[in-house]
Amino acid sequence: MSQKVVIIGGVAGGAGAAARLRRLDEEAEIILFERDEYISFANCGLPYYIGEVIKKRDNLLVQTPKSMRERFRIDVRVNSEVTGILREEKSVEVLDRKTGKTYKETYDKLILAPGAAPFRPPIPGLDDARVFSLRNIPDTDTIKGFVDEHKPDKAVVVGAGYIGLEMAENLHVRGVDVTVVELADRVLPGLDFEMSALIYKHLLKKEVGVVTGNGVKAILPGEDAVMVELADGRQIEADLVILGLGVKPETKLAAEAGLKLGVTGGIAVDEHLRTSDPDIYALGDAIEVKNFVSGEPALIPLAGPANKQGRMVADIICGRDQSYNATQGTAILKVFDMSVAVTGLNEEALRRAGLDYRKSIIHTASHATYYPGASTLSIKLLFAPADGKLLGAQVVGVDGVDKTMDVLAVAMRAGLTVHDLEELELSYAPPFSSAKSPVNVAGYVAANILKGDCDVFYWEDIAAMDKEESILLDVRSSFEFKKLGTIEGALNIPIDKLRDNIDELPKDKDIYLFCQVGLRAYLACRILNQKGYRTKNLSGGYKTFKAANEVNAGK
Repeated sequence: MSQKVVIIGGVAGGAGAAARLRRLDEEAEIILFERDEYISFANCGLPYYIGEVIKKRDNLLVQTPKSMRERFRIDVRVNSEVTGILREEKSVEVLDRKTGKTYKETYDKLILAPGAAPFRPPIPGLDDARVFSLRNIPDTDTIKGFVDEHKPDKAVVVGAGYIGLEMAENLHVRGVDVTVVELADRVLPGLDFEMSALIYKHLLKKEVGVVTGNGVKAILPGEDAVMVELADGRQIEADLVILGLGVKPETKLAAEAGLKLGVTGGIAVDEHLRTSDPDIYALGDAIEVKNFVSGEPALIPLAGPANKQGRMVADIICGRDQSYNATQGTAILKVFDMSVAVTGLNEEALRRAGLDYRKSIIHTASHATYYPGASTLSIKLLFAPADGKLLGAQVVGVDGVDKTMDVLAVAMRAGLTVHDLEELELSYAPPFSSAKSPVNVAGYVAANILKGDCDVFYWEDIAAMDKEESILLDVRSSFEFKKLGTIEGALNIPIDKLRDNIDELPKDKDIYLFCQVGLRAYLACRILNQKGYRTKNLSGGYKTFKAANEVNAGK
């Protein structure tokens, strides 16, 4: 007997579930309701259409109602808002937004894919016509139309997360003077501070204004522009304002139907993506998932997991044994000509989860330095002290960020350790990588810490150092020490002269060493350790220290 499946919401999860259902069951009756006009579009491409990087609007449309009907024989009903779920009679109430009429539709199985809505805090002035949020195609058309028609000179982007920075870049590409305002103490709050600092500096280099550690108090309308008033009283003039404050799960329909919500506020589902009603499934940005690293409930709104969940729900409804285990939060972002990628948890999240961890930072070349075009790739690993199991990773750079993160994300999903990273055999030719790939090098450095070959300290430890009981030693060249800056109070003995001047160092004090990125200081540590000295190497070197402290000073 064929079954009737009703899907609420399209885009990645809902439309994907519909197509997969048809591939598995040619006889099923499948109805997809979408309250807007567009059922399947490239959410992540919307800022780039506004910036005219993507030229054709139609390129954003993955599937149309017509193509879904013709290819998959799916009954797609756009401009149709489901206003209620009647669980006892297994039906939904639907408002036809064009005619204003309401009707009911029954189901055997129901899939909820309502997604998430942009977060709009109770800030005075948000109803001004020059304040925008970005979620869907109509939002995109409105923002692009405003930019095309009014040609704004100045914009404020509120929020320095993914959408905020993408919109900042694309408005800048359109010739708009952009200032980003972020309540947290860093851009991209999912990053640790010193990795975020690399992106902060890059934004300034690209002439994007950045204000961190400051929220928006009000938006004050004026005749020709608005004034964005910050919590500290500062005001920034803007011709338009973009809200990029993150999203919150769309759970109103589920809650009103009596379905259980999780502790995070998302729809609670089991490992089979089934809600508290066995005939109702939920997926995508609206659901609460389990974090892969901590095992704790989490909201992780990403397109990749939503697509996988859509496919999985279809399999389960069609009798295939599938289960969704956890989401690790792998993501990547383009920031002008740099990229930043993450997976797993950052330090704050690990502390919040009560997980013990160690960390390491490296700055290495994206490919062999003798081949033209090599650039710096910065990699931070967070790992368990007991066995080196990967808990999180952050990568920032110009080239190779995506492939480096993808290797690390797969390694984490497979339960590999930093010791395993040492052993990975990855593709190599001079234009693409080095014989010791960046992933291998990150593994070597982290494993050295766990093996006791080189103890480390971090940029944030320096302010609290006891100068009476320790020595801060810069092992870079004399030119670097004198001309390129150093850490206040540091002595300088270049690495190549260390053996000849080793007697200048007392053995009754801790010696904290640093160089530009950490390699020369590591070599110095190995020399001194074998001579009976107590040493630590600055993880990430002076490059990390300088970036983090410049951002701290400039806030």
